[in-house]
Amino acid sequence: QVQLVESGGGLVQPGGSLRLSCAASGIIISAYAMGWYRQAPGQQRELVATITAGSSTNYADSVKGRFTISRDNAKNTVYLQMNSLEPEDTAVYYCKLARILVTYWGQGTQVTVSS
Repeated sequence: QVQLVESGGGLVQPGGSLRLSCAASGIIISAYAMGWYRQAPGQQRELVATITAGSSTNYADSVKGRFTISRDNAKNTVYLQMNSLEPEDTAVYYCKLARILVTYWGQGTQVTVSS
């Protein structure tokens, strides 16, 4: 059974940093693209960042230069380093793995940016 478990969320002041982790089990992530998405209250889930199996990355314009996605295939884990956080970054952050015909999501981790 494939599971994705996010961790690392919390409350942080504007300008602060957090690192999110997405640990996978039941699947070897090295062959797959992975992504981070977020959903704020009352809004649709949106793409934050993606990383291919070859570690090419892509970012939403709103996080470019502030967030970094990375992967450690030896640990079967994907990370999202978030710097210079803004109140607009407040959301539940989800990890995603897409296979042919099947998509897996984690349960999400809450990130709140507030003074």
